[in-house]
Amino acid sequence: MPDDEREDHERRSHDRVAVSWDVDCATEETFLYASIANISAMGIFIRTEKPLDVGTPVDLSFAPPKEHGHEPFRLHGVVAWINRVRENGDNPNPGMGVRFTDLSQEARERLVDVIHAITYVREPN
Repeated sequence: MPDDEREDHERRSHDRVAVSWDVDCATEETFLYASIANISAMGIFIRTEKPLDVGTPVDLSFAPPKEHGHEPFRLHGVVAWINRVRENGDNPNPGMGVRFTDLSQEARERLVDVIHAITYVREPN
């Protein structure tokens, strides 16, 4: 499978979970305090009216709520896509998709554990 198809397949094979977590997003030149709107084992969507350019490497710091019992995450990523604010105001979801990079097996397992815990808590009994 070619790399671009593999990436699309991996992106689709990881469920996104809606969250509302604070995130610190730092580059060599910028520091952005924003909010994560959803998370998967591959990346996050950061809600912001000032998304960074596609391809920008970022250092991310965020913590799941304490009830999920996980330590804060400090991860690396790259801006994969952006959804800019439109002049006519018809974009209710501005922000940027950040794909995790250099993710260790331990960090990926922790992310998956958090995502499963959130999904389990939200499932109706």
